[in-house]
Amino acid sequence: MKILVTGGCGYTGVVLANSLLDLGHEVIVVDTQWFGNDLGERPNLKVINQDVRTMDYSVLDSVESVIHLANIANDPSVDLDPLLSWEVNVLATMRLTEASVRAGVRRFVFASSGSVYGVQEAEQVTEDLPLVPISVYNKTKMVAERAVMSYMDEMDIYCVRPATVCGVSPRQRLDVAVNMLTYQALKNGKVTVFGGDQTRPNIHIKDLVGVYQHLIFNEVNPGVYNAGFENISIHEIALRVKEILPCEIIKTPSNDPRSYRLSSKKLLDSGFVPKHSVADAMQELSEAYKLGELLDEPRFHNVKWMKENPTEFK
Repeated sequence: MKILVTGGCGYTGVVLANSLLDLGHEVIVVDTQWFGNDLGERPNLKVINQDVRTMDYSVLDSVESVIHLANIANDPSVDLDPLLSWEVNVLATMRLTEASVRAGVRRFVFASSGSVYGVQEAEQVTEDLPLVPISVYNKTKMVAERAVMSYMDEMDIYCVRPATVCGVSPRQRLDVAVNMLTYQALKNGKVTVFGGDQTRPNIHIKDLVGVYQHLIFNEVNPGVYNAGFENISIHEIALRVKEILPCEIIKTPSNDPRSYRLSSKKLLDSGFVPKHSVADAMQELSEAYKLGELLDEPRFHNVKWMKENPTEFK
């Protein structure tokens, strides 16, 4: 299958692109490479250094499936330049969806976010609950979802609402909960927890890659799918880190109100089976660190890198 992956040089994108290549598929990656390119050269891989806002849609020729990951990710990153984020997360998504329809793409997978639900009291946050976005990032994802879903009659559309991702990637991220706390324990022997009572859903990066592949390779009903399998508090994440890596836990106040749980029953009922856990991610991060493969590079922290390299994308 010929597959286009936008944002294929990102944290999840690199792992996804390599996995698709390992399965024998032809992969085209469109990415600004703002955070670098860790894909290297491989047979059946074409990497195009382009901005999704101005990309050449001729790349869609003969493409059967699109997995659209390219975006400005998470609240702090979006807050640096909200206008840029509306352009990338919403306008570029709308244009790509329209172009995919014209090109005859069969399946379109959009990477949304589990954070679109906002603060929810429900024990089981399912796909049919109303969205209550509380940040600009949440709002861009909600609006983009609605734009993409408006093409449901013209191709198979899948909107995936992932939990917070964890685990090892060539383009690592050390600014997401599990990875951040694990790295703190490895490097400093202590972890800092802001608040701690906030609940977050989590998903191992290999399982998220598996979700995207599940949707494009199987006969799954189009629609919206939550993707998160461990709903645990930030403090519980720290305690799990301590079970693997003896460390001191330091708790500090936080004004972050975000607390939500995801139910992924719909995804599980479609036949997807998760194979990895938060504990697996912590163990893999620890092993990579011991091998000298887990480095604290500035580009592994989205906001830090964007502040230091503000002209790379504009």
